[in-house]
Amino acid sequence: MTRSKIALLSAVFLMAAIPAEAAAPPFDTPAPVAFLKDLSSGAILYAKNPDLRMPPASMAKMMTVYVAFDLIQKGELKLDAMATVRPETWKQWHGPAAGSTMFLSPGEQVSVANLLFGIVTLSGNDACVVLAEHISGTEQAFVALMNRRAKEMGLTNSHFGTSNGWPDGGATYVTARDLATLAEKTIEEHPKLYKTFYSRPSFTWGKTMGGGQDITQANRDPLLGRVAGADGLKTGHTEEAGFGFTGSAEQNGRRLVMVLSGLTSFNQRIDQSVSFMNWGFRSWQSKPVVPKGRKVQTAEVQLGDEREVGLVAPKDLVVTVPAGLGSDLKTKVVYQGPIKAPFKKGDHIADLVVSGPDMVPQKLPLVADQDVGTAGFFNRMMAGLRWLFGLA
Repeated sequence: MTRSKIALLSAVFLMAAIPAEAAAPPFDTPAPVAFLKDLSSGAILYAKNPDLRMPPASMAKMMTVYVAFDLIQKGELKLDAMATVRPETWKQWHGPAAGSTMFLSPGEQVSVANLLFGIVTLSGNDACVVLAEHISGTEQAFVALMNRRAKEMGLTNSHFGTSNGWPDGGATYVTARDLATLAEKTIEEHPKLYKTFYSRPSFTWGKTMGGGQDITQANRDPLLGRVAGADGLKTGHTEEAGFGFTGSAEQNGRRLVMVLSGLTSFNQRIDQSVSFMNWGFRSWQSKPVVPKGRKVQTAEVQLGDEREVGLVAPKDLVVTVPAGLGSDLKTKVVYQGPIKAPFKKGDHIADLVVSGPDMVPQKLPLVADQDVGTAGFFNRMMAGLRWLFGLA
């Protein structure tokens, strides 16, 4: 291969005759902000003001829960650990002016598990602050942890000022794209905890004044019981934010994540959320491209102890296309080449870009099929000579 060919090598083209997306199925919503992503393919099916900064209201609680899940998975927080409700915290978050509540009592001992149910199912503002204080000592210290983790997970257009999303003069803001990313990482990184704590239809905690009867509150998730496979995540509502929802459902191996924000009523949130998710499942379908483990192509390696590496599918690769529509797709393997050593088997080193008429290209990951180390002195010298004389 000549030096000019090496310099220009950044993509290898493949052809495939598989159904493809024609035009996006029509959908409209009165929500000022809307976003829908198919996690099975990574395709964004709908995006309306996805990067507009907005107040999340109680959807911010997803970040509090994610931080707790992360600590639990690392063994730094125990589900059966008991947190104490400080009287000062109870006083601040007690009464109708304090929004949604778990109905905690001053001095009460509550397990981390029950606080998580109180946050996810009941949207308890009090539960968020009690959990935050248990983990970090103060809510402010916990919020700093939230923002650090948000930055690490790539929420580049979000910031948290409280643990529960209570209005704070604009210090707390998110975007629909970031909320979808947060939901995706919660589901994929903490599947067991997600299954345990999200999608519970109701939760009982606290006693009524006077009668002392148990207080049972329903989950406000508008998809539960209305869309098959719905299992999370979180609603939100304040006067400044309107009615919002970040939700997810899985059907036949396809998982969708949706975000709506700025709706005008509780019932409108139900109607729009159900319509949006049903549109995602009914108007779109997954089409297989490459099965897990199949080698798609080989790529040249620069200064490695191997001269080339296989590019394989790390999972079953699929694209999302409109239901009942299709034409030939083109697939293109793209990488910055030659690929520089060293790297490990399973490292993401290339992408399969799938495109077709009137469709936004969808990018799927390809990984190395083996470890490739750095070439020794002799091999580096020989590689230099091959490059010099155009023999590579």
